[in-house]
Amino acid sequence: MSVTAPAGFVAAGVPAGLKSTGAKDLALVVNEGPTHDSATVFTANRCKANPVLWSQEVVKDGVVRAVVLNSGGANCYTGPEGFQTTHAVAERVAERLGIGAGDVVVCSTGLIGLANPREHLLDGVDAAHAALSADGGAAAAEAIMTTDSVSKQVVVEGAGWRIGGMAKGAGMLAPQLATMLVVLTTDAVVPAADLDAALRAATRVSFDRLDSDGCMSTNDTVTLLASGASGITPTLDDFTQALTQACTDLAMQLLKDAEGADHEIAITVLGAASEDDAVEVGRSIARSNLFKAAVFGNDPNWGRVLASVGTTTAQFDPADLDVAMNGVWVCRASTPHADPATVDLTGREVEVTVDLKSGDARATVWTNDLTHAYVHENSAYSS
Repeated sequence: MSVTAPAGFVAAGVPAGLKSTGAKDLALVVNEGPTHDSATVFTANRCKANPVLWSQEVVKDGVVRAVVLNSGGANCYTGPEGFQTTHAVAERVAERLGIGAGDVVVCSTGLIGLANPREHLLDGVDAAHAALSADGGAAAAEAIMTTDSVSKQVVVEGAGWRIGGMAKGAGMLAPQLATMLVVLTTDAVVPAADLDAALRAATRVSFDRLDSDGCMSTNDTVTLLASGASGITPTLDDFTQALTQACTDLAMQLLKDAEGADHEIAITVLGAASEDDAVEVGRSIARSNLFKAAVFGNDPNWGRVLASVGTTTAQFDPADLDVAMNGVWVCRASTPHADPATVDLTGREVEVTVDLKSGDARATVWTNDLTHAYVHENSAYSS
C-alpha cells in the first residue's frame, strides 16, 4: 500500500506513453486531508531540473495537496518549453482536483535533455485522476521506476498513526539525497515546521549517507505530506524516529537495487573527533573506485581504505589507524594484523570499520561495489 497506507491518501499509477515499453510512467498522490501540511528537500546540485525549480516555490508555504511524478524523461535542460510543461502539468492536476496549482509538487525522472511530450503528460494526469484509489500506492510506486528492477515501498506503524512511502532510484546515488524521487505520507497530525525538522533529521542519516557512485542528480526530491486523518499528534521525537526508520528502509532498498551491484557495503567510522569527520572519511572510502573494484573482486585490500582516509581533512594520526573488514581486523595501528585471507567477501553484505582513535563520534555511509554490469548499464542508458 505504501503511500496510501496512512489514512487520507489516494494514489494511482498509469501509462502515459512516455516509455516506449508501454509501462506505467505517471503517478499521482493526493492528500485528501483534513490537513495538508508538508515538507520537502531537494537535490543540492546547482543544475536543477524544471520540476525542481517549480516545486521549490510550491513548498515554501508548507502546504502541498498533491504530488505528480513521471518517469521516462527528467525534463531537465529542456528550455522554457520544459518549464511550461511542468507548469501545465501542475495546472491540469489542480483543475482535476479543484485546488490551486501552487499546491502541486511536480517530479520527473529519466534522461536529461529529453523533452517530455506535454499532451502525453496531460492525458496521463487525466487517466491517473480517474484511477485514484486508496489501493493505488503500489501502482504509483511502479510508475516512477526507471532503471529500477523492483519498486520500493515502506510502511511504518506508529501508535494509532502511520507513515507510508515510495521511492525510485538505482543509479547516480550520491548526496545530498541520492538520485531518487521519494514521496512520504503520514496520517499523524504534524505541523509543517515539525515536518520540516523531522524530514531533515531523517534524511541526514539515511538518504544523505547513501553514496553509490558519487554522482549527484538534477532531479532529487523528497516530499512528506501529512493528512492529519488519524487525529493523533505524536511527539516530535517519536515521529522523527519513525520517519528515520522509513527513510532508512527506503535507502537500503535503493542500495540493494543499485545498478549491477554484487555487494552492499556499510562503512562505519568510529573514534572520530566529530560526526562530520566520520562522514567525510566514510564518504571518501565509498567514492574510491579502487576500493569498490577490490570488493567486487572479493579482495580485502585494506590499503585502499587507508589511502582514502588520508585524502580527508578529518582529525587522526596516520600512524595509528585500525581497519576491519567483515569483523576481521586486518589492520591495527596502521600495520598489517590478521591475515586478509581469513576475510570472506563472497556474500552480498560487506562491513568495513575504521577506527580513527580521535574522539567518540561515529557515522555509517553505505555504498556498493563497482562491477562490469554497472559500466554496461550506464554506457547504454540513453539507448
